Amino acid sequence: MPRKDHGPSVKDDRQYEALRREGMSKEKAARIANVGSRSSAGRKGGKVSRYEDWSRQDLYDKAKEVGIEGRSNMSKDELINALRHH
Repeated sequence: MPRKDHGPSVKDDRQYEALRREGMSKEKAARIANVGSRSSAGRKGGKVSRYEDWSRQDLYDKAKEVGIEGRSNMSKDELINALRHH
């Protein structure tokens, strides 16, 4: 049976189809098929400091960037919670 061509956005059609049969979403299957393997797909790209290490002003600026309402009245802990659950 010939493989289906999923277009230029999917590099490994066979792996993509196998992942979809396992129940993965189209986006996640495409992301893994383009990376080449599941183990390398889950790796972090870089080091990011934890929100607890950020200043309140940095947290406020990030909250503003992502559009969190009521941020001006939030404490540092509330900003962290809002960013994590946005």
